[in-house]
Amino acid sequence: MPLSLDHVVIAVADLDAAIRDYGALGFTVVPGGEHAGGVTHNALVVFADGTYLELIAFRRPDLDSRWWRLLDRAGEGFVDYALLPDDVGAAIARANARGLDLEGPFDGGRARPDGAVLRWQTARSPRPDVPFLCGDLTPRALRVPEGAARHHANSVSGIAEVAVAVRDRAVSAQRYQALLAADPGQTAFTLGGSILRLESGAEVAQAVDARDEGPYAVRFRSSGPAAELDPARTHGARLQVGAA
Repeated sequence: MPLSLDHVVIAVADLDAAIRDYGALGFTVVPGGEHAGGVTHNALVVFADGTYLELIAFRRPDLDSRWWRLLDRAGEGFVDYALLPDDVGAAIARANARGLDLEGPFDGGRARPDGAVLRWQTARSPRPDVPFLCGDLTPRALRVPEGAARHHANSVSGIAEVAVAVRDRAVSAQRYQALLAADPGQTAFTLGGSILRLESGAEVAQAVDARDEGPYAVRFRSSGPAAELDPARTHGARLQVGAA
């Protein structure tokens, strides 16, 4: 199975405030629980296409975490995004055989507020322009709720596009070629119903200087009118609602 878009991570200072603000924007927000080790807790905005936003907050500083360092230095906003593999170990082997430098698998997990415990494995590159992989060891439905959680008052049904800010689009394209078995020189990649687009240029360079490489903007699929959501409500994340 090819890789697909799994989720986009937004670091916030106060999880309860973020839950309220995303709710006010018309999203259904589901408390996710506490990660193993107790350093972080999260909430999810899950869409009908199976992708989701992860709102994550730190209970205490974690100097070893790139996400914490980004939040501490640059403030709230995007810190990462993940792709879903069929098998993390196999995906690492395939990508690294094509020239990438993924490390892992690393074990992870979370305890939901209802007591359910879920486990996963991740893989990461040391390069910030490359997404991490997140593969479930327990059923994905435990990690990514189904049913009513995927319905939103604002009519958003999925993530149509993730724009990824990169310093050198040609260099990043080579890494994505290895990760996705893509054609040489390709800078936009279709994964199921979502597009990953590598972005560079003067405006993007400012964003890279401020936050580092990684997610820059997310465009949602929706039956509602096109709009850019209030960054005060999105906690620094550039979120756009587009046509269905």
